[in-house]
Amino acid sequence: MERAERIGLNEAVFREVNERIESLAQTFDLGTQPLDLICECGDAGCVQRIHMTHAEFERLRSNSSHFAVSPGHVAPDVESVVEQLDGYQIVSKDEGLPRLIAERTDPRAD
Repeated sequence: MERAERIGLNEAVFREVNERIESLAQTFDLGTQPLDLICECGDAGCVQRIHMTHAEFERLRSNSSHFAVSPGHVAPDVESVVEQLDGYQIVSKDEGLPRLIAERTDPRAD
């Protein structure tokens, strides 16, 4: 498996975990509290935490190629920083295989 594919699949797993965290927060009516999520970087061993509001999470999830990563966790050969926020960065997957994997593994895709 090439590096871009491995990174993309790792990020897809972290995105799915964060989707479940957000879903549980809604189930338990925690909508006013910030979400305590995991970094969506491509490092399978990463344990960094990211905090964001539900509105920030929904905005992040509105684009299949966007992921939230801790500062310094960007993989510049497959993604670019598109926004710097308090405690995390939003990255966009580059065209080609990285973006294709992100789109195909998006749990919110039609």
